[in-house]
Amino acid sequence: MCHTTLGGMVLVCPGLLKGQVRVQNFEFSRTEFIMAHDSNIARLALTLDGRFLATASCKGTLIRVFNTSDGSLLQEVRRGADRAEIYSLAFSKTAQWLAVSSDKGTVHVFGLKIHSDTSLTQTTTTVPQLDVSSNTSSLSFFKGIHICLQVYYPKYFSSVRSVAQVRLKEGVKYLVGFGKNDFTVVIVGIDGSYYTYEFDPVEGGEMSQLEYYNFMKNEETF
Repeated sequence: MCHTTLGGMVLVCPGLLKGQVRVQNFEFSRTEFIMAHDSNIARLALTLDGRFLATASCKGTLIRVFNTSDGSLLQEVRRGADRAEIYSLAFSKTAQWLAVSSDKGTVHVFGLKIHSDTSLTQTTTTVPQLDVSSNTSSLSFFKGIHICLQVYYPKYFSSVRSVAQVRLKEGVKYLVGFGKNDFTVVIVGIDGSYYTYEFDPVEGGEMSQLEYYNFMKNEETF
């Protein structure tokens, strides 16, 4: 995958190692090798300016966003807990949103905060502090366990969840993109289906269908 920027060209492709991505940044004449996932790379996507990279593995549970200039991890989002095949990844024009489609028949839209100057080097999760001052308290057995929770708290609960989503036919391969604005999602299926959906960036939730057309069945719905 290759994108041309104002300063040069960014080329990304899977590396030689499992879960590795090679980023060739011609603007800075630099090559970065990113260990993006524990399993093989399934999908890659770049922003229009080539500054940010989204990656998904064959597990399909986590999508990670990296800075292509230095390979730093900026954000991690979670599609779900079950293994899935990721069909498509797409950034919005402003890189504020990321759309993801999978073999589960779902399309998720995630809100991104990747314009920060600092990279995500570790996730911090706040665990509620329990009243363990009394030895007779029914919660006293947590005295020492709650400290371990701060270290081993499951990553499942700390990953960012989708802002908006829609469920389509399971098993159909869908490609996703963004329409005329950042809040319009375009979905094209291998079965000839074409959808446009709109989502509320504040309320989120289920997306609203704006348009449907099937090129194979010649059916149109607004």
